[in-house]
Amino acid sequence: MKDTEKRVDDEAPEAVAEEAGAVNDDAAAEVEADEPVAEQDTEQDTEQDTEQDAEPAAGDEAVSERADESAEEPAAEAAEEIEDAIAADLDKARTEAALYLDDLRRLQADFDNYRKRTLREQTARSASASQALVARLLPVLDNFELAVSAAEQSRDFDRMLKGVEMVLGALREVLEGEGLVKIEAEGKPFDPERHEAVIAVEQEDAEPGTILDIVRAGYELGGKVLRPAMVKVAK
Repeated sequence: MKDTEKRVDDEAPEAVAEEAGAVNDDAAAEVEADEPVAEQDTEQDTEQDTEQDAEPAAGDEAVSERADESAEEPAAEAAEEIEDAIAADLDKARTEAALYLDDLRRLQADFDNYRKRTLREQTARSASASQALVARLLPVLDNFELAVSAAEQSRDFDRMLKGVEMVLGALREVLEGEGLVKIEAEGKPFDPERHEAVIAVEQEDAEPGTILDIVRAGYELGGKVLRPAMVKVAK
């Protein structure tokens, strides 16, 4: 009995130890089985977090793209409006330029016609004036012919002189009627615009620059010097 009990006592601790080892083995197995699950859960949580982080980023990009598209649409519309306005202004400018060109051509044609008409009128007036002057000089020519004829027949100097004086008076009357004016010179101060000095003479009772005598008469026509008077001047 004692030996049996002793064997039982010796076997009991060994059985307990085996059972404890078996329990430990089971716990280790459970721990090992739990570790992959934990790792899997951790990986799933990380992927979910990444997906959650990625989803807002993708949403932000979509919002940004829509904002860019919304901003581009008004800019495109404004650019089209500007192009339309420029095209309208260009068409308007072209139309105005064409009108101005037509007006310029008409004005040029009118001016050319006016120039030609004025030239014809001036030519006609000159011809008319010449005709009128010649018509007024014809009686003077007739008187000259009569004077010469009378001088040839009578050889009377007094009558010839009287006839020449009458013709000279008629000629002066015609020319003065056309605006011819004799330039006054004798006793006047010398004026280079109206007088032409041909000789300078010393004279005690005359101031230097005073006209002493007229060599050839000068005339003005219409207020302009037609021919300066040739004079003697005191020095």
